[in-house]
Amino acid sequence: MRLQHRLQEIQRGGRKALSLFVTAGYPSIRETVPLVLELAESGADVIELGIPFSDPVADGPTIQHSSEVALRNGVTLRKTLEFSRQIRARSGVPLVLMGYANPIYAYGLTKFLARCSDIGVDGTIIADLPPEESEVYVRTAEKMSLAAIFLAAPTTTPRRLARLDEISTGFLYCVSITGVTGERRQIAEHALEFLQRARASVKKNPLLVGFGISTPEDASRIARLSDGVVIGSALIKALRNGSGKGLDRARRFTKSFRRALDR
Repeated sequence: MRLQHRLQEIQRGGRKALSLFVTAGYPSIRETVPLVLELAESGADVIELGIPFSDPVADGPTIQHSSEVALRNGVTLRKTLEFSRQIRARSGVPLVLMGYANPIYAYGLTKFLARCSDIGVDGTIIADLPPEESEVYVRTAEKMSLAAIFLAAPTTTPRRLARLDEISTGFLYCVSITGVTGERRQIAEHALEFLQRARASVKKNPLLVGFGISTPEDASRIARLSDGVVIGSALIKALRNGSGKGLDRARRFTKSFRRALDR
């Protein structure tokens, strides 16, 4: 229950959670574990480690590119689990694996969740698994003390929001846009309206918001209506295009968002 305890502690302290997403094997196999450790050390409360996949339907060009690079680097679900084992051996940061149903079910759902539990992974997100088909997943994850995290979008009705809140553990992942991951020039007003609706419907779980958050200022604005933010594309873009060494860029990026959320 490390993930739940961390988020509860953050809420009690009146703070906002910072969850950072990176793709396993990006920019390289050698850099993955040191990168995650640096993100945690620099102020990330939760790390989401993406399982590379050839058809990531929820992801925009930036994360698609990172997945393509990781696959070319030879990263598989098994290798992602090995990264997770190495991270857990060196850090107590809450760790969530995020992927798609195809590779997870090809590996074996129960086998995958059991391995996550053995390693010390705290939760999983299967981005394209609808709640109507999730009973076995939810039941098995609960049995293994893993958080099963679901996504809600601006088009999600209040009734469905309540259902997603009921079956989710850890947190409910609110998608701020109707579309794929990626940076946006600004936060749309409908995203803020959606978060107000979600606040009224979601009673059990913290709300963490991702997709389309580009700047520390965006994160600060979104955090006023949520319990925290998830940053992925902006981080990967910073790793790809920034100046200086990768770990230095990761440190500066994380600290800039941490400061914005803590103000």
